[in-house]
Amino acid sequence: MQKSSAKIERAKKVAGKRKFPLDMDLEKPRRGRRPTIPASWIRGRADNYRWIFNLLWEEIGPRLSHAETAQDVVNSFSGTKVGSYALEFIPLAELILTVLRERRFPKRKREAQINFLADSIAGYGVVTPRSSRDICERERARINKKQHILCYEYYIECSCGYKGHSRKHACPTCEAEIKFPSDDPFDTD
Repeated sequence: MQKSSAKIERAKKVAGKRKFPLDMDLEKPRRGRRPTIPASWIRGRADNYRWIFNLLWEEIGPRLSHAETAQDVVNSFSGTKVGSYALEFIPLAELILTVLRERRFPKRKREAQINFLADSIAGYGVVTPRSSRDICERERARINKKQHILCYEYYIECSCGYKGHSRKHACPTCEAEIKFPSDDPFDTD
């Protein structure tokens, strides 16, 4: 039997006592079920579907309102104007039909129907249509609540002799405005 050196034995003991090994996850474990799809993906997909349905609703809206089976939903996406967008929605025919049958589905307003349907199917059925709508609402509220710059000013030296911070992008004494470069290549000012 081979004997190992005292240094190796000591290194093994020290390695076993480390509190934060390199491969350990330092985050606290989350409670509850892990999300299967990131909320930002669901909201982004819902926004995309809103845009698509807004383009196509004149053609598919009346057909969807009378759909009673999944095949009727598939047939409503077969049109000249729909084109390749149908490839996105045909696999979701069952989900679309369940959303259309919901008691809370808007009956009259075009915009409300588009938004309700888009937000409901954005979860691809991995989450329920109701959860998908809730996720979209929370994500939109989070984005609107994000911090943003309300006002920014510059330190200026004006030809009137004033040196200091500008007020509303102009000299506070003579009100000479700061000229910002424009993106227009033909702008000569």
